[in-house]
Amino acid sequence: MAPRLRPLLLLALWTLAAPARLGGGEAGDGGWQRRGPGTPSAAVAEERCTVERRADLTYAEFVQHYAFSRPVILQGLTDNSRFRTLCSRERLLASFGNSVVRLSTANTYSYQKVDLPFQDYVEQLLHPQDPTSLGNDTLYFFGDNNFTEWASLLRHYSPPPFGLLGASPAYSFGIAGAGSGVPFHWHGPGFSEVIYGRKRWFLYPPEETPEFHPNKTTLAWLQDTYPALALSERPLECTIQAGEVLYFPDRWWHATLNLDTSVFISTFLS
Repeated sequence: MAPRLRPLLLLALWTLAAPARLGGGEAGDGGWQRRGPGTPSAAVAEERCTVERRADLTYAEFVQHYAFSRPVILQGLTDNSRFRTLCSRERLLASFGNSVVRLSTANTYSYQKVDLPFQDYVEQLLHPQDPTSLGNDTLYFFGDNNFTEWASLLRHYSPPPFGLLGASPAYSFGIAGAGSGVPFHWHGPGFSEVIYGRKRWFLYPPEETPEFHPNKTTLAWLQDTYPALALSERPLECTIQAGEVLYFPDRWWHATLNLDTSVFISTFLS
């Protein structure tokens, strides 16, 4: 089988085989997974994970082994069940449906901004992404939050308990459809927690610049570039499940791919 066709086949197989992971319906997926028969999914059937998971990490271990050197997935450090309930599709539309949100294009170096009522975004733009779409044609709700308007929600979020000396945490809340994501970029350190859905991460250390086109989506990179990479050239990668938190150090390159419609929140340390 031609290497470039393999990721597309995996996507098609997953469409037939994958129900919502946490039980389906409002209780399991918050009402966000609304696939019909034949609806494409961006999920990747291969579950290759090269990022360490830790359920018992202390702050001393975090600083010594991860904070300045490599990513880690944190489990069980906070309880965000209340926040998760408030992030269901029904509740967010009831609370913020008329609020205007600012969307960004999903490309690496330039960001067009579009303002749209949150309800219109949810009802019109959370469809699975077309693999042929360019980054500057793909609108994404993440990073431009009106913290005054969304304070009633964000005050219920419990961030990871680990900080860095001199850093002040800043939240970015987002919701995005299956197949969407942000292509490779870097910035300061931070945490990213999945509230609903699943999000796959690809990460390279600062000294290893990945091969990517700045206006191609992560989904296009996955099907066009990733299959040709030797194992030694592949990034660290893993799928972050609902309730898990990924930590990424300063200046690490990273790209994301939402495998389902995903609700997520990042805590940037700057």
